[in-house]
Amino acid sequence: MEATELLKKVRKIEIKTRGLSKHIFAGEYHSAFKGKGMAFSEVREYQYGDDIRSIDWNVTARFNHPYIKVFEEERELTVILLIDLSASKDFGTHVQLKQDLITELAAVLSFSAIQNNDKIGVIFFTDKIEKFIPPKKGKTHILRIIRELLDFKPEKKNTDISGALKYFNNVIKKRSVAFVISDFIDKNFEDALRIANRKHDVVALRTYDKRETELPSMGLIKMKDAESGNETWVDTSDAETRSSYKKWWLDTEKQLNETFKKSGVDYVYLRTDEDYVRPLLNLFKRR
Repeated sequence: MEATELLKKVRKIEIKTRGLSKHIFAGEYHSAFKGKGMAFSEVREYQYGDDIRSIDWNVTARFNHPYIKVFEEERELTVILLIDLSASKDFGTHVQLKQDLITELAAVLSFSAIQNNDKIGVIFFTDKIEKFIPPKKGKTHILRIIRELLDFKPEKKNTDISGALKYFNNVIKKRSVAFVISDFIDKNFEDALRIANRKHDVVALRTYDKRETELPSMGLIKMKDAESGNETWVDTSDAETRSSYKKWWLDTEKQLNETFKKSGVDYVYLRTDEDYVRPLLNLFKRR
């Protein structure tokens, strides 16, 4: 992508997502994701209604008047985005590609993080770790993340969510909030998800396209698996074929929901042709 075109796209995404994070998401994000705990702030005179368990007896004895300890939440968090850049991200039939949705989600979450003075880092993965951007603060850092999302070319095409989660556990020692942004077209990652969620606070954002949920009747068409490269002819006019595909999608969705629930992970499904604001806000409120 040419530098001027890239800068225009970065600016366009910044304008849209920064406004959303500032006016819509920042408050809900703050409420949904807690800091490390409570830190001592100051001592002040006891007031009617204060919790007597907060009385500082040493200061009270010194001044012969009740004083209490005041604590404040330690807000600063480390937020990590685990972003799936496998080849299936380049699919989309309504409004935008999954890749475009992923980029906006990452930008909104990044701006929400810095609005709350949190650090944000990114792990790009396919079936290997493509790139790690260590957590930092600041607008310049966010714009770098957006630039990378728009222009980064992954080396591999397949998906290894388990490998990405294991890498995340190894490289991020401090408890963090982790958003896994993926279509979750993968298997055998439940154990890794559960282990990661014990150490960190993991949230799954599943992106998908309407056309992935059911086959249209379009006659005989050639289909290609973007990740494996395998091609096959499918007779979409056959009702049984369409029914079998629909059943596969629903079974996959059910199994994925069970995986998230067993792992204790909060999750939300986000479709390429639908507004992501409401589902994301609902996720934050549920927490």
